[in-house]
Amino acid sequence: MAKIKPQALLLQSKKKKGPTRINPSTVITCNIIVILIVLSLYATYRNWFNRSSNQLGKGLENFEHSVTSGQSTGTHLPSYAIFNTAKGSITIELYKDASRDVVNKFVNLCQKGYFKGMLFNHVIKNFVIQGGHSQKLEGAGDWILKGKAHSQLATSPKHEAFMLGTLKPNKDSKEFELFITTAPIPDLSDKLIIFGRVIKGEDVVQEIEEVDTDEHYRPKSPVGIVDIALKQEA
Repeated sequence: MAKIKPQALLLQSKKKKGPTRINPSTVITCNIIVILIVLSLYATYRNWFNRSSNQLGKGLENFEHSVTSGQSTGTHLPSYAIFNTAKGSITIELYKDASRDVVNKFVNLCQKGYFKGMLFNHVIKNFVIQGGHSQKLEGAGDWILKGKAHSQLATSPKHEAFMLGTLKPNKDSKEFELFITTAPIPDLSDKLIIFGRVIKGEDVVQEIEEVDTDEHYRPKSPVGIVDIALKQEA
């Protein structure tokens, strides 16, 4: 058997222990895999981000819609009420800062459909038109009759014509009466809480004021509110 020379053994040992060279195709494959993983993670992030943005956008859209349609959100109340009547529409600016509690109650009643079909049950020329579900003058009777007798007293801007108000709270009454003045009323603040004013449709108010009434100031032909729409802009 032939002996292997020491130099040959040394060369074989170096060949076995030397580093293994990586195939270029393997490097390319690994790089491609890394790139695909990064792209997949980025696509997942973009998808999550877009879904979150869409949900936030829908939430804001629903919030804005609720405000525009008049749904009370606590601190946000509509600025205008559109009275659609048998004679035409009346636009009223709501005093939501000065009379927030009354406006809030009014808005909630509107949302419940309380005013749909409400009649103007008392119409007094050169004084007020009154809307409500009750056919009685109740506590407003004396005020209306006395008010007409004192119509020459000094007035202020708060007592002007075309103001929207309701009777001051009465623990025995669950009704919410509406009064639209058609002339300055000196003692207005004594009986009514003013929570708005007519800014468009004064002619409609005056047309309602001119309807024929009986001796109790009740219109001979029914005239009333079809519905009320709440808006943020007039």
